[in-house]
Amino acid sequence: MSKLKILVVDDESRMRKLVRDFLVKQDYEVLEAGDGEEAMDVFYHNKDIALLILDVMMPRMDGWEVCREIRAESKVPIIMLTAKSDERDELLGFELGVDEYISKPFSPKILVARVGAILRRTGQTDTEQVLSAGGIVINKSAHEVTIDGRTLELSFKEFELLTYFIENQGIALSREKILNHVWNYDYFGDARTIDTHVKKLRNKLGSKGELIRTIWGMGYKFEAEE
Repeated sequence: MSKLKILVVDDESRMRKLVRDFLVKQDYEVLEAGDGEEAMDVFYHNKDIALLILDVMMPRMDGWEVCREIRAESKVPIIMLTAKSDERDELLGFELGVDEYISKPFSPKILVARVGAILRRTGQTDTEQVLSAGGIVINKSAHEVTIDGRTLELSFKEFELLTYFIENQGIALSREKILNHVWNYDYFGDARTIDTHVKKLRNKLGSKGELIRTIWGMGYKFEAEE
């Protein structure tokens, strides 16, 4: 199996080298870019990039601009790096479809662990898995969702949230548990992040959105009558 390609974008060469060295040790192929414009050039010339690690503050084209342009045509997972610990930045990142948000300074080992977790969740390291419930079919390896045969466009986090619900159907899930599993680490932000994602997911599911029940004062439960 060929190595998975990861694009590391940061204007600090020392930071790129630090991240690259840890990723290479885990047998990933690492591509680099020193600014946003270079990142887009590398991205367009390498259609098989599995994940991006993207710094926010960069010359010529910042991380938010890069994220917007990539999200206009690709669902490739994106991890954003920032020197600022600002909740508004984090919320903006999730609105743009960022999959993970990591503040500098950070542990390279934790970063690599999150890279591995995202790649596993997107099925890029697993064999094909298909889940089905209530007319909803999830192909984990292809990262596709269909409802009664119709393809549904979901963001990465919406896809992971729906997958987690279906994998745990009939079980009442607290907001904290959902955050810990879907975001794959202890999340110390506002648990209302879950409510926002569930609302968007329900809207996209249409009538199937009713399968996600609210458990007042706790969280949610997915129930489908088969």
